[in-house]
Amino acid sequence: MPYHKILESQIGKFLPEKYLQDEAICNFLTAISKCYATFEKDKKISEHAFDVSEKEYQEVNNNLLQQNEIRKQSILKLKEAIKSMDPNASFVSEKDDDLFSTISFLEEQIKKSKELSAELIKSKEFAEKAMQAKSDFLTVMSHEIRTPLNAIIGTILLLQYQDPLPSQKEFLSVLEISSENLLSLINDVLDFSKLEEGKIIFTDRDIEIQHFLNNIKMANQIRAEEKGNEIVVLYDENIPDFVRGDDVRIGQILNNLISNAIKFTNDGIITIQASLKENNEDSALVYFAVKDTGIGIPIENQQIIFERFTQANTNITRDYGGSGLGLAIIKKLLELQGSEINLESEYGKGSTFYFVLLFKKSKANIIREEKFQTFDKQELKGLKVLLVEDVLFNVMVADGMLQNWSAITEVAENGVIAVEKMKENKYDIVLMDIQMPVMDGYAATIEIRKFDTTTPIIALTASLSADIQQKVINVGMNGFVTKPFNPNDLYNVLYENTINKSTKKVLID
Repeated sequence: MPYHKILESQIGKFLPEKYLQDEAICNFLTAISKCYATFEKDKKISEHAFDVSEKEYQEVNNNLLQQNEIRKQSILKLKEAIKSMDPNASFVSEKDDDLFSTISFLEEQIKKSKELSAELIKSKEFAEKAMQAKSDFLTVMSHEIRTPLNAIIGTILLLQYQDPLPSQKEFLSVLEISSENLLSLINDVLDFSKLEEGKIIFTDRDIEIQHFLNNIKMANQIRAEEKGNEIVVLYDENIPDFVRGDDVRIGQILNNLISNAIKFTNDGIITIQASLKENNEDSALVYFAVKDTGIGIPIENQQIIFERFTQANTNITRDYGGSGLGLAIIKKLLELQGSEINLESEYGKGSTFYFVLLFKKSKANIIREEKFQTFDKQELKGLKVLLVEDVLFNVMVADGMLQNWSAITEVAENGVIAVEKMKENKYDIVLMDIQMPVMDGYAATIEIRKFDTTTPIIALTASLSADIQQKVINVGMNGFVTKPFNPNDLYNVLYENTINKSTKKVLID
């Protein structure tokens, strides 16, 4: 049999041929040949294993080096990010790849962040409490200021309709103008506070713009004539007859602009303009402008006048009066409606303030009735009214107006008495003051609605912020009249909620 090649070579050199005939020697040689073969096989396996291990080791080592480089790069990027956020992080070094110091710094920053977050939460809660306290204070101040002012203005109006002497008319006119100026100032301050708190809610009512502008003209006519001014209305007949919007806020904007125009114009013309800019299927874009021929505004002052408490110059307040809030309020009211106030003015020649508003078109075709401008209307004759009011002067004013309309008035000094009277008697309508001792108007309305859900209840309130307006509706009241109330407003509320409630002339297209 053949032997391993190394053994074959050795046999040829050292073993004579005759020994190969011996069986024992042949067996011995066969065993040695197998050992050679086994040794060679193990050697090959060992060498292969070594080669594989060397390669794997190199790969592992390369991976470790690569991972270490990635780690170093990651730490450097992390440190760069830390530097960008905190330039004072002095421990950070570009050569320093120690991850522990970086982690320690981040842990410290997280701790500081949590502490800062806790402080911010406390500050937020404190600010909210302060804002609520401010809101509560303004509500109380509104009530406390408007309540006596309601009695003053109401008494002046009652006296004017009692045929006063010519000299008395002049005094009453002075009182009326002064009280209206005071009311305007109070409204500006309170409205600006509500705007800052975001508590202005815009309503959506039908507005007949032409009639609306004529009413605004009439409301400002007397003051304009006192300064020798003429008010002119330019109305575009292409404007839809009725649109939907907040007539109170639009009136506030226009009245403020007209009031300013009158204030700064003598023997001139004040023009109120409304024209159609766009007419779409469901909406209309209307351009409004108030133009005067007054003193005008220098160009360098035309921006600052829209800032709160700011006048064009220091002499304005002394010569013309005013809080410097009117235009700031106008600007904010328009911004909240997606619009803006614009100004064109030339010093010594007059000013034009203008803006555009987008209205939804109204589907109602209302047959308008003339507004009630006097106290001698008899439609309310025999109307039984429960007046819930705790201030004697306000009772006198409201009762005087109701008597002039031939209505029958009963008075309840607080909510508890009002609830008992409602249980014992039948009334056509309830005029409910909000703030009263013993039981306020809200609680009284809630109690009344437990057994009477039909009698109209109208809130008499000195403050009508958004939350109060919503609360009035939530407790079950049907509407509101703000103090000091205009006789026409009070009359219209009474009329619409009683006499005209079931016969309202509204035709729906």
